[in-house]
Amino acid sequence: MYIPYSEKELDEALKLLGINELDDLFTHINKELFSKANLDEPKSEEEIRIFFEQLGCLNSKFINFAGFGIYDRIIPSVIPHLLTRGEFMTAYTPYQSEASQGTLQIMFEYQSVIAELTGMDVANASMYDGATALAEALLMASSIKKGKRILISEGIHPFYKSVVKTYLYNKEFELEEVELTEEGTTSANRLKDLMKKGDTIAVALQYPNFLGFVEPLKDLASVVKEHDALLIVVADPIALAVLEPPSSFGADIVVGEGQQMGIPMNLGGPGVGFFATKREYIRNMPGRICGLGEDIEGNKAFTLVLQTREQHIRRERATSNICTNQQLLAFANLLYIVLLGKEGLKEVAVQSTSKAFYLREKLESLSFTVPFKGKHLWEFPVKHPEAEYMYRKAKEKGIIFGVPLWKYADYENTLLVAVTEKRKKEEMDKLIEILSS
Repeated sequence: MYIPYSEKELDEALKLLGINELDDLFTHINKELFSKANLDEPKSEEEIRIFFEQLGCLNSKFINFAGFGIYDRIIPSVIPHLLTRGEFMTAYTPYQSEASQGTLQIMFEYQSVIAELTGMDVANASMYDGATALAEALLMASSIKKGKRILISEGIHPFYKSVVKTYLYNKEFELEEVELTEEGTTSANRLKDLMKKGDTIAVALQYPNFLGFVEPLKDLASVVKEHDALLIVVADPIALAVLEPPSSFGADIVVGEGQQMGIPMNLGGPGVGFFATKREYIRNMPGRICGLGEDIEGNKAFTLVLQTREQHIRRERATSNICTNQQLLAFANLLYIVLLGKEGLKEVAVQSTSKAFYLREKLESLSFTVPFKGKHLWEFPVKHPEAEYMYRKAKEKGIIFGVPLWKYADYENTLLVAVTEKRKKEEMDKLIEILSS
């Protein structure tokens, strides 16, 4: 709350503190640390509004063909409208959530749609983001299975792998990567060889992987199950509208990032992680779970039924010490799924994929090549000797032409291009025209 004060009140406060001016409160701070910027004189509310409107007009607007885990999708206007209502926006992670049946109902319904989307038995009330959800899933696997080895596909997002390595840094686990084939997907033969060594707790795969290719989960899952390890799948929630759910292949834990469902890109964050598993592992799962019951008068009552977090009774025996429930963003996911429904989600995936193949065909006509042979949806890598130059020139013309993979992985002259339902034919044709010239 902002409480204004008069000059008289300020003088009385300074007199009470025994100082002459406000700056005297900061004499203990090294003067070198103070900003040297010359600030303008104070402005009225209207002047400030005009100032920032003019400042906002200086922003550059880009047509975005970049993805790499964060996607530019259409967000129905009802979502930000509801999210910014005070009763939702101020909730964040309510530690006394039993006081709000509305908050608990959102948790319950969010869990329900995530369980249905992934095909799993149970989901928690959300995680910090997709990367930490994967790391938490691997820690969860170590509480279920005994062993020292964890296998992770080379096709998992580089940032996710970095977070996993940080989580496991002081743990006594061997972390090995499984290479990709010429299809751009995880090698089943290499996975078999690594599994033969034994002592493997879990195998983590991404579906589709970070390059956009759809992993052959059926073949890979059979190898994992043959050696009695847990299968952890990092799934794309929009892709699940058109692909078979990981549960069909025996996945034990399914995690992912929900940014695509009603959340703006926001320079890379914040995101929201989803986490689902089999019923038998519910007590090993991090986070919190909301359930539906009845009060003593027989009325429907939502309540937190499981909270295996360190802030609660579990403490040092908690399943996780830093997982968090992204309540507001989970609500955005729930609104997105409910507003679009099954057919709407499928339409988003189909339109995105159809547009991606249109752009791919145009790029191939300009001598771009796709360095792998696998099947992709709306995201795919393209290679060209002048990729860096073309990326720079497209940016000068107001288009983000994919993500330069040479900055993040060993893919020379390769751009990772993503096409969502938001992109128009005219925008794709404009990109092709720039590249042609």
